Amino acid sequence: MRKESIALFCPLQGVIEIVSKKWSLLVINEIGNHKSIRFNELRRELRGVTAKSLTTTLNELQSNRLIHRKDFDEKLPRTEYSLTDEGARLYHLIIPLLQWAA
Repeated sequence: MRKESIALFCPLQGVIEIVSKKWSLLVINEIGNHKSIRFNELRRELRGVTAKSLTTTLNELQSNRLIHRKDFDEKLPRTEYSLTDEGARLYHLIIPLLQWAA
């Protein structure tokens, strides 16, 4: 009798891929703490992050539907970031981890 190969999908692998990036959890935490935050304010809060690293992290989190980017078409254009529902769920799940790490 021949066994069929079964592809197993581990959802934890996808989570680890997202949150293992250097700034991902810190960005999720800061946005969650502020509810809505602008790029430069976020960069000030995350001491040591470069503009390029922050931009890359924000783009990845946005493509994974964890954060939402809102552009304001004003005289001085601005952009704010907030958590999606999934991002807010992750934020509440990482709080105990951050408390434990502290």
